[in-house]
Amino acid sequence: MAFDYGTKRVGIAVTDPLQLIATALTTVHAKEVVAYVKDYLEKEAVSLFVVGMPRQMDGSDSESAQHVKGFIRLLRRTFPAVAIETIDERFTSKMASASIAQSGLGREKRRDKALIDSVAAVLLLQSYLEKRSFQQ
Repeated sequence: MAFDYGTKRVGIAVTDPLQLIATALTTVHAKEVVAYVKDYLEKEAVSLFVVGMPRQMDGSDSESAQHVKGFIRLLRRTFPAVAIETIDERFTSKMASASIAQSGLGREKRRDKALIDSVAAVLLLQSYLEKRSFQQ
């Protein structure tokens, strides 16, 4: 399960049982994400949380990284049995916007920030899956 965390919205993506393809799950308000994940874990098995870590161009943490680190601490406290890994999220929102633009959706849908966040989570998870399979 991957998270594109923002202080307002959190894009969430999951992968198939073979861990080959990432799929958008939803976008939830940041205050509702823990309740949503608790409910999801009652129905589905999740072995790992992948969280996008905002970075500067030089690789250092961006200003919003402190919020993401707080979210990671919350996940660790609430779901201690689930491992957590971070992945560089530079450009994922821009790539998500570009993907949506190329999809042929109308202008209104292309500006839907919730859709952008869920697509960004898909890009994070797919990138993680590809990186992991490359290392094996």
